[in-house]
Amino acid sequence: MIAFVQELKTRNETLFYYGLVCLGIALLFLVFSKTTTTQVYGVNAYFKPFKFAFSTFLFAWAMAWYCYYLPSFNVGFFNWTVIVLLGFEIVYIAIMASKGLTSHYNLSTPFYATMFSVMALAATLLTFYTAYVGFLFFSHSFPDLPNYYVWAIRLGILIFVVFSFEGFAMGSKLSHTVGAINDNSNWFIVGWSKTAGDLRVSHFIGMHALQVLPILSFYILKNTKATIIISILYGLLAFVTLVQALQGKPLFTSKQEKNEIIR
Repeated sequence: MIAFVQELKTRNETLFYYGLVCLGIALLFLVFSKTTTTQVYGVNAYFKPFKFAFSTFLFAWAMAWYCYYLPSFNVGFFNWTVIVLLGFEIVYIAIMASKGLTSHYNLSTPFYATMFSVMALAATLLTFYTAYVGFLFFSHSFPDLPNYYVWAIRLGILIFVVFSFEGFAMGSKLSHTVGAINDNSNWFIVGWSKTAGDLRVSHFIGMHALQVLPILSFYILKNTKATIIISILYGLLAFVTLVQALQGKPLFTSKQEKNEIIR
């Protein structure tokens, strides 16, 4: 792990430190979630900024690692795009959480509606930029890298982009759940609904293909065919959970809720 951190810092010092800052902020939000009582949609308000900050940490480090392989890539411009766009989202989400207000789906005032649109624009721009990085991986050959690893990066980015845009399904509904309005359950930090379909499940699974698939391929699979098969299955998992959510079905249902349904 120490060797990885040292190598990452060498590859992209800017995103390395930005990721560390996001990790530190995420841990701070986690502390706030245990020491404050402010709630949004029935769960602690600081869970959401924690999730965004921690996801940004993972994204920044993953892209810092992958972009190093690209020839003639303007990594400096990409770095500052990530920092500005995702930094803006984290700050705004945290400010709204501190007020006990929603950042997403909030159309209660013209200002909040505008900020919601700006967040959507920021996410869109960054997703398109990531898609461009994915295009570069598909259009270039990398003779110095294992073929299975290259395919894991390609497919990981592809699935990430597809299910990043799946976030628009939530934005268009102004709700992350189907069958209830922004329902949350006391399920660790993710808070996925146990009573309604939750679009955040497929969003989460799909976006973290960016980290999961290359790690699996490089350290475990070590085979191109196996990497492609697992990547397809992983994408199908994200798709199935999306269909399940759109049908208004939760990922899991507790025993108590099953008994209530039976009664």
